[in-house]
Amino acid sequence: MSAFPQPLTGIAAPIMVDNIDTDTIIPSREMRSTGRTGLADGMFAPWRYSDVDARTPNPDFALNKPEFANAKILAGGANFGCGSSREHAVWALAEYGVQAIIAESFAPIFQNNCVRNFLLPVALPRDAVEACAGQSVAIDLAAQHVTCNGAQYPFSIDPEAKQMLAEGLDAIDLTMTQSDAIDAWLAADTPARPWVYLEKPA
Repeated sequence: MSAFPQPLTGIAAPIMVDNIDTDTIIPSREMRSTGRTGLADGMFAPWRYSDVDARTPNPDFALNKPEFANAKILAGGANFGCGSSREHAVWALAEYGVQAIIAESFAPIFQNNCVRNFLLPVALPRDAVEACAGQSVAIDLAAQHVTCNGAQYPFSIDPEAKQMLAEGLDAIDLTMTQSDAIDAWLAADTPARPWVYLEKPA
């Protein structure tokens, strides 16, 4: 997978609502396959369309406004991605083109799903999120800060999550970065516990 852009720049589309759940991000009726594609059209369907069946755009929804069309960055409220553990929510966001979400806080499972799908969740204090919402921002993953209107806002991220995003690694790739240590452990463990490595009779 491709690494996270360094830095990522764009306008942060404001969806400043607390407790946006995964069923709002991608309603179950919009999940017409088990795959990762074909979900972007149904993303935020209850808010994005004034008539969901006819796909009539709701002009009041941020992503339907010309200045926020095709936004790569969203600004949201607290507990973003709460509700079920529906990974389709992140798949829909990623397929639409969202690469980062700046919010006051995230539901833990949603946050982990974001990282594993190469979408950066940035948790900032409420006033910082509000300052960035609707503005041009630059997210520097390496330096771990967001720049907006000349101000810098530092953010924290788990080191493994940072490495996965920065290097474009999935969970298996991340494990394999420790292949030398794994081989050394096996080399030491094989003579110590030979019975573990016995092959089963054919």
